[in-house]
Amino acid sequence: MHERITARRAELDELEEQLVKQLSEVRAERDELAVAVRVWQRMSEQLADERATAGSPVVQVAGRAVRLVPDRASGVAESALPADYLRILAAVRQAGGPVATRAVGEALGLDTGVRGKLEPLRGKLTKLADRGWLHKRGDGKFTVRP
Repeated sequence: MHERITARRAELDELEEQLVKQLSEVRAERDELAVAVRVWQRMSEQLADERATAGSPVVQVAGRAVRLVPDRASGVAESALPADYLRILAAVRQAGGPVATRAVGEALGLDTGVRGKLEPLRGKLTKLADRGWLHKRGDGKFTVRP
């Protein structure tokens, strides 16, 4: 009987060691998560401040500063768009109906005779459509979303 008690005590001691180790790991992970939450909150606040002051956050892409075009959503004003995108949006709005890239380029004063000048504009129009600011029709023309 004494051997059984000793064996069981050894099992329980080993189990206790395992549980203490697991508890230590759980506490360490919980502490890491708490730090991650604080960092996330700070970053969210900083990003919100940047959006409020700059209108559209600036990121680095291949060493160049590039403005992000935000998705159209409730609470996101047109003023969050970079200036060149605002001009494009105004040109499409001024057209009053479906408008081709070339017509937008003419309204913006671009040299529309050179195809290479229209492709970056087409990319910006498409980006505005992808983000919900414009609607791209099947015929390639753009309209302003209501």
